[in-house]
Amino acid sequence: MTTIDSIMLVLSVLLLIIAFLAVSEKKLIKSVIFLSALSMLSVVAFVVLKAPDVALTEAVIGSGLVTALFVFTLLSIKKEEAK
Repeated sequence: MTTIDSIMLVLSVLLLIIAFLAVSEKKLIKSVIFLSALSMLSVVAFVVLKAPDVALTEAVIGSGLVTALFVFTLLSIKKEEAK
């Protein structure tokens, strides 16, 4: 087993754990945070797999844009509920 295989094994286990936490979390904001962490770990996995173009796209779209969209949506829902 090479070093790359060991790194990918650890990343795969972490991805599975964080995905389970994102799905099973009761509070939506924590679920969004876990989803963002999942996306950032997938960026690391793509870099290890030597796919920097996919990693860059995932970092920008998956981690940045989608997380910001989810957070702003949750904040706007809470403002509507407060009225």
